[in-house]
Amino acid sequence: MKADSPFTNVIETEEQLRELIGYPSELVENKTISMLDHRCREFIEKSPFLMIASSDEAGFCDVSPRGDKQSFVEVISEKYLIIPERPGNKRMDTMRNILSNPRLGLIFFIPGLGETLRVNGKAYLITDQELLKNMTVRGKAPLIGIGVEVEECYIHCAKAFKRSGLWNPDTWLDKHALPSAARMIFEHANIPNTSVASIQEGLEESYAKRLY
Repeated sequence: MKADSPFTNVIETEEQLRELIGYPSELVENKTISMLDHRCREFIEKSPFLMIASSDEAGFCDVSPRGDKQSFVEVISEKYLIIPERPGNKRMDTMRNILSNPRLGLIFFIPGLGETLRVNGKAYLITDQELLKNMTVRGKAPLIGIGVEVEECYIHCAKAFKRSGLWNPDTWLDKHALPSAARMIFEHANIPNTSVASIQEGLEESYAKRLY
């Protein structure tokens, strides 16, 4: 623990953790399966959005969103799926992590549904054109796909969504109260000859012209 850390009571063992929290029920212990059955396939087919958790060989972690129309993730079999890699900002955090540490975790979301589907496994960066051409949108096939060898999957309960009210429009902030991504980028990047307005214009152009 760093000398300037504000944390004075830190749990350091699973035994300490179990003493505080306890153990999962038999149902929770047994809900994990090792392949994509027809229920998982149906969930993925209806999901337009997921989050990918990955880390590099040193353990530095990253979580990144992926989204498209429903069924944008293609389930190849009960053990394999493919996530298309659409154009982004070229940081390639997830893909660079996969090259050094192929383990990853996925959470699939369906708007309006509190429960999520979690899938964990081993990832590959693939360029198989016969597979990727099936993911063509607006005449453009992805150059790369993230192939996932599924090792475990299970449904996660809706408590976080119920606590947050995420899908309830009554809890949403007014548009004018939302954080400005352009202003945050402007202040964080601190690049000469830029402005909040020019960055906002660049973002809008990217959203309009470079989604695929």
